[in-house]
Amino acid sequence: MNPNIPSIEQLKELALPAPISYAPQTWGWWVLLAVLVVTALLLGARRYWQWRRDRYRREALARLAQLQQRSGDLSALRELPELLKRVALSMPNTVAVGASLLAMARGQSPTVLNVPASSRAGSLPQGPASLGKDDWQVFLQQHLKQPLPADFSQQLAQLAYAPDSTLQALPPEQRQQLFDTCKTWVERHHVAA
Repeated sequence: MNPNIPSIEQLKELALPAPISYAPQTWGWWVLLAVLVVTALLLGARRYWQWRRDRYRREALARLAQLQQRSGDLSALRELPELLKRVALSMPNTVAVGASLLAMARGQSPTVLNVPASSRAGSLPQGPASLGKDDWQVFLQQHLKQPLPADFSQQLAQLAYAPDSTLQALPPEQRQQLFDTCKTWVERHHVAA
């Protein structure tokens, strides 16, 4: 063998470079990471808060589905107006929002709400519980972006107070339309935050 030719025994393993760290190298990346984490936490907290706030809506939709399965039963039809009133009462900020909307609809100034309740006892209803036909229709329409049937509150009053023979005479299409309108309102009504 020729002594000038290197052999395999003379080869040495090359040293590998140090592993690259995945940690950010500058303070700007740490700030960006902190901003992203805080943003994710805030978005998660907001979604959780909205989910908890809309609990009444989910419960009402579940009850509405139960009632719709028994749409032939008169007690299910009679419960529809009560269910909508309960949903309206469960809405956050219902008294203030409902009263101010009614004040605006009547052409009054909503500043009436700053007056103590004892001095304005007869001026405005205290939330949706005491709303009549026209005021109830205004309240329902004000909280929904899409139009409701013009006689929706009258239909609800008919469901609540009409004799059984009148409700039994309702065609199935009209019953289905009532359930669909109620479901639309419960799903899509706007709540002032």
